[in-house]
Amino acid sequence: MLNPWLLSGALLLVLAGCTVVAATTGSLARRAGAQNFATLLICLVLLLLAQGFARPSYSDAALVLALLGPAGTLVYARLLGPELPATTHRGRFTDLAAVLLTFAVVLPLCVAAGPGRAAAKLLVTGILLLVGNLVGSSALRRPARGVVVGG
Repeated sequence: MLNPWLLSGALLLVLAGCTVVAATTGSLARRAGAQNFATLLICLVLLLLAQGFARPSYSDAALVLALLGPAGTLVYARLLGPELPATTHRGRFTDLAAVLLTFAVVLPLCVAAGPGRAAAKLLVTGILLLVGNLVGSSALRRPARGVVVGG
């Protein structure tokens, strides 16, 4: 039976698929930014699937991905910094979309979970997603210059 949580997760999964395609094609800056946004979308899909299938362990996977995803983006920004163009306007739309999507998913999930440990875990995951995505996006906008890799 398809419930609203699963339907929302399926719609976000389609958007995540489009973002993964963007992460594999185009310029280096576009690929790195799309990877950062794809991490956020996949975390949100895992949270929606956890609620839709009543499997709390899926939210644990989302929490781990929320911790590790921005670290990967920061590694990309550090290693590929000299090759990334420094622009201040790139990523503003995805930053706004990340904030709105995170609130649109996490807050209803917290209401559905009710007060308790599950809601606290959802809030922590949401905060990690927001902070991690914004920090990663900021690092991609102002990449490190003069980084010597391997030496």
